Amino acid sequence: MKTALIAAALLAATPALAQDAGADISFTFEVGHPSGQVMLALFDSEAAYDGSGGPVRVQRAEVSGSTVTVRFAGLPAGDYALKAFHDLDGDGEMDRNPFGLPTEPYVFSNNAVGNMGPASWERARFTASGAVAQTLILR
Repeated sequence: MKTALIAAALLAATPALAQDAGADISFTFEVGHPSGQVMLALFDSEAAYDGSGGPVRVQRAEVSGSTVTVRFAGLPAGDYALKAFHDLDGDGEMDRNPFGLPTEPYVFSNNAVGNMGPASWERARFTASGAVAQTLILR
């Protein structure tokens, strides 16, 4: 009888133990210019990443050295992808040449590279649960 009660108590507690612990994501950026700002947009779906919705979080980080670390805390566990650029002139927008190509350094999560455009969701996507850290190179 005691064994049955203990087993029932453990089964009742299982959903609480299995609950999502959330995600705490840190990005460290290696920058080539020790000034300006790194502008970040974090997405939680392919549709949002591709422009059909907005980012789940955005941040701006001041650059004053060769690296910058930014943290997104308290996120639900799941899939994410990041787009970021180094705003060298402080205008809040990614500068582009007449052909539409970026003239300011940029990066995607996983240091993903695009083919004739931004990196795809599949290349930039990563799964976050608990603490996750990436080092990204702005180029």
